[in-house]
Amino acid sequence: MTARIKANPKYLELRRKRNGFGWTLTLAMMVVYYGYIALIAWNKPFLSQPIGAGVTTLGIPIGMGVIVFTVLITGYYVRRANSEFDALTRAILEEEVK
Repeated sequence: MTARIKANPKYLELRRKRNGFGWTLTLAMMVVYYGYIALIAWNKPFLSQPIGAGVTTLGIPIGMGVIVFTVLITGYYVRRANSEFDALTRAILEEEVK
């Protein structure tokens, strides 16, 4: 059965779409995270600029933005996995498990 599933064109489509999507999100996350780390390493004066008259610096909301970005792309992945990827998985199982 495993060999039949691996040979199914829908399975190959599922793997291609899921892997491509996963690598795209991974690349986006790495750019955001390592971009923030690079700012910390090479441009501390930029991040240490105070916002308004308070003690909060520009680095705090940017760091929070990295966290929010992570949550958003995770939600995006889960939404797509629960709709498109699960539908393809069901179609493959309906065809192969008869």
